[in-house]
Amino acid sequence: MTAKRPLIAVLTGAGISTDSGIPDYRGPNGLWQRDPGAQELVTIGPYLADPDVRRRSWLMRRDAGAQAAEPNAGHLALVELERSGLPLRVLTQNVDGLHQRAGLTARKVLELHGTARQVECVRCHRRGEMQEVLDRVAAGEPDPACPACGGVLKPATVMFGEALDPVVLDQAEAIAKACDLIVAIGTTLQVYPAAGLVQVALDAGARLIVMNAEPTPYDPVADELIREPIGTALPALVRRLVAQQ
Repeated sequence: MTAKRPLIAVLTGAGISTDSGIPDYRGPNGLWQRDPGAQELVTIGPYLADPDVRRRSWLMRRDAGAQAAEPNAGHLALVELERSGLPLRVLTQNVDGLHQRAGLTARKVLELHGTARQVECVRCHRRGEMQEVLDRVAAGEPDPACPACGGVLKPATVMFGEALDPVVLDQAEAIAKACDLIVAIGTTLQVYPAAGLVQVALDAGARLIVMNAEPTPYDPVADELIREPIGTALPALVRRLVAQQ
């Protein structure tokens, strides 16, 4: 009888994408440190209430260049982990779509906070491509409206002040309960309910590896702490996990 291979759950945060030129939010050089006022641009209340907030929000997205970002060595390492045949699921707090662009099977990636590669109308819920809306902004539309109903468009992300999709959260909790190892990469483990998935996994008996430059609340209970840069540390960890199977 062939032994059951362990299920690996990987929880990724903004830190895995900084090498792709996408800044994190809470780190020493994060977006909130450099521009504390930027938070209202991704907070649902001000965004819906104030056309000027929406105008500045679209300009921020136009200038950020996130749509052109490319996967880095960390994203590619997880693709190699999947290709090794080890059971893998990626639970990501990121909205950049870089896991899928790197080559991970889309059904194995759960986007906890949605995707910034699409937009959604808050009135009719029609979805469209983010790049098409950014092209409208570049052409001079300060606050592009839904082409179907004229409603307010927003990124198809979970903005501050919005709840996570309960279906997505249930799926993530099921993966956390079933995994044998959870690896938290590039996340402060301070944003809930996503950070709570680590506790779900621990309560079910999983081992924990934390790979993050700064300390996290879960460091004291981790089986292994990795502080080295993700771009080199994650490929090394993947090689080690594959060798152990």
